[in-house]
Amino acid sequence: MKDKGDRIARRAAIVLLSLTTAFGPVARGADLQQRTLEAFGHYVSLAEARIDSELANPETFLWVERLSENRRAAAYAELRDGHVVIERLETFDQGKHISVPNGMIHHWIGTVFIPGVTLVQTLSLMEDYNHHQEYFRPDVMRSKVLRRNGDDFLVLLRLHKKKIITTIFDTEHEVHYAMVSQTRAWSRSRTTRIQQVDDAGQPSERLEPEGHDDGFLWRMNTYWRFEEKDGGTYVECQSISLTRDIPTGLGWMIGPFVTSIPRESLTFTLATTRAVLLQRIAKPTSRLGNQVDAVGGN
Repeated sequence: MKDKGDRIARRAAIVLLSLTTAFGPVARGADLQQRTLEAFGHYVSLAEARIDSELANPETFLWVERLSENRRAAAYAELRDGHVVIERLETFDQGKHISVPNGMIHHWIGTVFIPGVTLVQTLSLMEDYNHHQEYFRPDVMRSKVLRRNGDDFLVLLRLHKKKIITTIFDTEHEVHYAMVSQTRAWSRSRTTRIQQVDDAGQPSERLEPEGHDDGFLWRMNTYWRFEEKDGGTYVECQSISLTRDIPTGLGWMIGPFVTSIPRESLTFTLATTRAVLLQRIAKPTSRLGNQVDAVGGN
């Protein structure tokens, strides 16, 4: 019944979208266009140039270290209290906003502090992709390493996103890890495939063609930094994703899914990483099969 309800809600959104755009061509209202993809690529290239320059500066390895004195002190206090510190970012082109026709870019950065955990323990969890479906459920329904070559991974993740409606994606990610020192490391992940899954888990399950779906996730890059200090490890993640835009009149239905999911997903991932690692050092021999329940998985 739940799957049927989700299908009805999705079809209703598509019908409403078609009605509001009756005077223009619509193909599910969310086909990924080449100019949208080019704008995302331009945004990412500028963002990655800045990220590379930051990594080259050993004095400000973490994002919180680049905040003003008052904000930095407040952020560190929140982190030591166990909170996720998160903020929206935007990359500009020579001071100008980057327009993304028929799409939206969602750029967030978040940090969490995990006391008593080492960098090695943190990286061991992050690279354990075959068990991410246990650690990060319900957001991750399936996880598997398809290929590994040293510090380079190709990973399959089935992602679950829910906001009014439920949407499932099969995604593949190229991930690279790099050690900076004994206490610092970073990683970079880029999606190489994202396909929406209709009727997930049912005999009628099928994959939508890439870029020809409801448009709730077209691209997603993540940029991680890890630093062991202050008696624990700081974990920072910067997420840049691409979705459809929000047509006039449909903000009430599509808006919450498109705009809030990136922030909520990043917060969940960081908070869960912290919870898993804390439980791992508390019970080093456990498989952590039920850890998400302890952090309020929903």
